[in-house]
Amino acid sequence: MAQTSDKLGSLPIGKLLLQQSVPAAIGFLVMSIYQIVDVFFVSRFVGTNAVAAINIVLPITFLISSFGMAVGIGGGSIISRALGAEDKEKAARTFGNQISLTLGFSLFFVAMSFIFSEPILRGFGSNDEVLPLARDYFHILLLGVPFLGWAMMSNNVIRAEGKPKIAMLTLVIPAVANLILDPILIYYLDMGIKGAAWATTIGYWCSGLYTLWFFLRNKSEIPLHIPNFKLRKELVREIGSIGSVTLVRQGSFSLLAVVLNNSLEHYGGTIALAIYGLIRGFTLFVAFPNIGIMQGLMPIVGFNHGAERYDRLKESLRLSVIWTTATSLSLFILLAIFSKDLVHLFTDDPELMERTPRALVITFLGLPTMGISFIAAAYFQAIGKTKPAMILTLARQGMFMIPLALILPLKFGLDGIWFSMPIGEILAALISSIWLYRAVKDF
Repeated sequence: MAQTSDKLGSLPIGKLLLQQSVPAAIGFLVMSIYQIVDVFFVSRFVGTNAVAAINIVLPITFLISSFGMAVGIGGGSIISRALGAEDKEKAARTFGNQISLTLGFSLFFVAMSFIFSEPILRGFGSNDEVLPLARDYFHILLLGVPFLGWAMMSNNVIRAEGKPKIAMLTLVIPAVANLILDPILIYYLDMGIKGAAWATTIGYWCSGLYTLWFFLRNKSEIPLHIPNFKLRKELVREIGSIGSVTLVRQGSFSLLAVVLNNSLEHYGGTIALAIYGLIRGFTLFVAFPNIGIMQGLMPIVGFNHGAERYDRLKESLRLSVIWTTATSLSLFILLAIFSKDLVHLFTDDPELMERTPRALVITFLGLPTMGISFIAAAYFQAIGKTKPAMILTLARQGMFMIPLALILPLKFGLDGIWFSMPIGEILAALISSIWLYRAVKDF
């Protein structure tokens, strides 16, 4: 009987990319809606300082959980290539090593975060006004981070074996839980920012437990055997090499958050942090097609590279670039037209309503080019070429956005911070397009 992963090498690329990408995109869309709703309830019923606090905490928790995502993508690349080469024993060993690495990293960093929470929060831009709220939010979220790390790792394993709808549920479940719990805990029970934190944490628990149930019920092609938990040097090295690209991506995102939050606090105070907090609520929403297509592309690339089907690989890249560019351009146009209306949904604060729409449009000027950077880095990561994947991942935030966010405000103040993001996005896309063109030319 044919396995689910076999379709990665047989279905028409357009149909396959849709099957792989749409569930991932829906999952991230639901997550983005949850983030938007989270910001709505916090902004409306807790206050501006609470929005600033969440803006400071989320990059920290995502950095910790990104170890699970890095291990998931690194191991997922190995698994998809192993399945393409019909080496299921290697796929099972890889999964066992992923479990040990994810749990070990998550628990260690959560413990360190509890011990050094105040220096970490201040390092990410928290001032005395925001710190108490940020601390309350952070400590509760840390209780769910190991479950989030496990879910993010499992998500990529499930996707690597060609089960995008199951992988989608690992993203939808915590988002739906949060959407239900936010109004109950924040509004009806009047728990404030602690209610927002518990809603998110419970969502992480649900996602982690769902993926654990999936593997324990033997729904996966990859068996869960305890002997495979023993770390193997060659697998750890390969998982780390490929997964380091994701870790660098998330690390540079968190470093960018440190630079942006401190610059925003310096040039604009708590109100500037709150403006960016509102903007960040839209970030995942406008990026969800790119993330979905990138997530859908990676197992297709990995499988067909392992099977040496380069014609299919080339077609998948071509379609991915076209689709991400078209959807991103459409979303930017909508965002620009309705920027004032969108901001007014979230706040009645006169200063936020006046200043946020312009900053929102400026920040996303580079959105139509974002997909090229995502696709190029994902391609090299999926085939196990970590050097170009690492360079392209660093280009977007580390090489361009962070230096620009430090330099431009010296001349242009707060506007320099807003413009640093689209300029960095466009420059990264330019470099990515050159690397991707050369890769396709080599086929």
